Amino acid sequence: MTTKTRIGALAAAAALAAAIPVALFAFGGGDDRESYRGSVPPEGIAAPRFELRDVEGGLVRMDDLRGKVVLVTFLDAQCEESCPLIASHLADGLGRLTAEERTRVVALGISVDPAEDTPEEVRSFLARHGAEHVLRYLVGPEAELRPVWEEFSVSASADTGSDDLHSAPVRIFDREGVWVTTLHAGADLTPQNLLHDVRVALDS
Repeated sequence: MTTKTRIGALAAAAALAAAIPVALFAFGGGDDRESYRGSVPPEGIAAPRFELRDVEGGLVRMDDLRGKVVLVTFLDAQCEESCPLIASHLADGLGRLTAEERTRVVALGISVDPAEDTPEEVRSFLARHGAEHVLRYLVGPEAELRPVWEEFSVSASADTGSDDLHSAPVRIFDREGVWVTTLHAGADLTPQNLLHDVRVALDS
């Protein structure tokens, strides 16, 4: 089974069309550094390979991020439900990392509304939620973004017609590019859980 097929099967099971998705798997238990607090996928699913530019024009290639823990989420700058929570919790949680840890972590937000996610809208969104220096917001024309949505098997607000109705998982990939856990706004995504799971991934 291909990576795309495996991710697609998991995503379908979780009803990704919902604005705030539910957990795919049972929460990791306990407070020890070996257990994730987010939902844990089956082992060995690698991050899809993609290449996009951030809102400042910087090129982001997933292959270039090997060796770092990578957080990937999906955002709409006009969303008023899950996206503000995601951005603020990322800013808060990642802001608690040490300076050395921060050099080994990258947080990416991929636009699901290319028509409305203009640079001005995106910068305003990041500023409102204190995430300007924490989250790299990846944008582009729909022709570039759609293949990435499909690789991650997410539902985009560009398709639903509603800024608040889109997939919004926060997926964490370890330093080898393997998907290790997912946190969800309104469920298990908190600054504390985010910090904990990022540190587990850093230690793995």
